[in-house]
Amino acid sequence: MARTNHLICGSGPLLDDKGRLKEPGYALRPPFDYDHARITASPLRIKDWDYYLVNDEHRAVALTFSDLSYIGLISASVLDFDAGTYTTTSELVVLPFGRMGVPASSDKGDIVWRNKRCDVRFCHTATGRRLSFGMRGFRDKDDLEVELLLTDEPRDSMVICTPFADDPTAFYYNRKVLAMRARGGYRVGAEFYEFGSAACGSADAGLDGSTRADKNVRPNPAFGLLDWGRGVWTYDNVWYWAAAQGEQDGHTVGLNLGYGFGDTSAASENMVFVDGVAHKLGDVDFGIPLASDADGRYDYLRPWHMTDDEGRLDLVFYPQIDRVDDINVASVVQSNQHQVFGTLSGSVVLDDGRRLEIHDLRASAEHIHNRY
Repeated sequence: MARTNHLICGSGPLLDDKGRLKEPGYALRPPFDYDHARITASPLRIKDWDYYLVNDEHRAVALTFSDLSYIGLISASVLDFDAGTYTTTSELVVLPFGRMGVPASSDKGDIVWRNKRCDVRFCHTATGRRLSFGMRGFRDKDDLEVELLLTDEPRDSMVICTPFADDPTAFYYNRKVLAMRARGGYRVGAEFYEFGSAACGSADAGLDGSTRADKNVRPNPAFGLLDWGRGVWTYDNVWYWAAAQGEQDGHTVGLNLGYGFGDTSAASENMVFVDGVAHKLGDVDFGIPLASDADGRYDYLRPWHMTDDEGRLDLVFYPQIDRVDDINVASVVQSNQHQVFGTLSGSVVLDDGRRLEIHDLRASAEHIHNRY
């Protein structure tokens, strides 16, 4: 039997006087106000982050800024789909306990933070979101510089309020904004890449694209997404999350699919977006193939068959890069991550019964086990 998803109708504070979620479910815009002062759980369990991913057909850059109470994590990844390579580098901050300046809203409030190695500025502008990021020694001795502008935020986004059955004061308040238009680029040492083109050149190239005429450029659209997460987490959790964004037959398309943690009986986070309009899905399964030795491990680089419980989702994910990250801090903070990048092909039936055909849509799909 298909799930019944609860559309949130309330507003005001996210938590009641006991620090519990007032209304589990989903929404298309943030309905509630997030306030640390209303949290009754241990401060050690508060986990807040902003994650941005920008990609075109050839490259991607991912930026994470998180305050996880007793540790902070600033991370950057650069991926080259044509070469099948990636670089991920992280900076840890000891005992931030909410002092890293993560805003309480996904619609306002800026992140401005720096130390000797990193300079992070995620700011709202009159036209969108401006992401400025710098990291010394990102790749060997080469520094990373990122300048991006995200515009054309869609009408709808995925918002979910998820409780945890084993702890009534634990919750996850999450918003995913997909398929914003992206402009800008990044520089690693002498290598420069401008999103929306196939140009990759020397450090003499500028973020304004001034050398574009000197290159054999094939324009291709670039898109950005935001994963905005706030909440109180239990210590040991596993999640599966997939996101896709791009153009399909003249339409802007985004997909958000996920499961694996918390009590999702009120709603799933599964949606497909067409030209900024959301279409709600029920439960999904990623169909990750098992390794041939049959010991329960996944073979992440073989095709995944993604389906749902209503017969509306039929997608094959074709992996290209398995971005592996294994973080272990004194056996207390542990994160085993497989974030796989590739393409999606198949079809999704929309809320009105139309079938959306998907061909080689750029996507990522991850399986992550956190103990923090």
